[in-house]
Amino acid sequence: MGHDEHDHQPDRDGMDAAAWDATYEENAAMWSGRPNAQLVAEVDGLSPGSALDIGCGEGADAVWLAQRGWTVTAVDISEVALDRARGRAAEAEVEVTFEQRDVVTDPPSPATYDLVSAQFFHLPDPPRNSALRGLGEAVAAGGTLLVVGHQPGTHGGPGHADRLFAPQEITALFSPADWEVIVAETRSRRAVHHGEMTDLVDAVAVLRRLGTLESTT
Repeated sequence: MGHDEHDHQPDRDGMDAAAWDATYEENAAMWSGRPNAQLVAEVDGLSPGSALDIGCGEGADAVWLAQRGWTVTAVDISEVALDRARGRAAEAEVEVTFEQRDVVTDPPSPATYDLVSAQFFHLPDPPRNSALRGLGEAVAAGGTLLVVGHQPGTHGGPGHADRLFAPQEITALFSPADWEVIVAETRSRRAVHHGEMTDLVDAVAVLRRLGTLESTT
């Protein structure tokens, strides 16, 4: 959803489209404009296929993926964010399918994508865990689910501790009979937080859905 140099969720209780639209309208640019560091780290070695970018924000991740040959669908609850993302994709001269969607109430189609990326998906639970299971269902056999957030007890993220998660909380949502855990770890990085350079700690979970990979593109 967001990128370095910014908190990744507005510090407000509302999670609906109107609240997000208002947050974007209050800020000329919500995010840094660069792709998320953990997305770059985990996806660079994958063969391009179909990708679903959840909470795409202003489109940096979606554009980065499209530039590397992925067929990208990017969704966000905010139409204001999507308008900015469309502009970014046009400037980069890449094709991305943008959709306004609340994945909590309207999950993506099952077994559709080679990659599903949920960056800084900081919702309270419920509904976070059920929504993440729904995102997992959207991964095709052999595909990858990437979930990144702020580690509890560290700088960064929303001002609500119940919205943070450890990577093991994410991997525990998925059955070992259907999923292989590739990464479940924390990673530190230097970034600007509230105007000052600080160490942020990302919770990174990468899972591969078992089965034969047949690209959906």
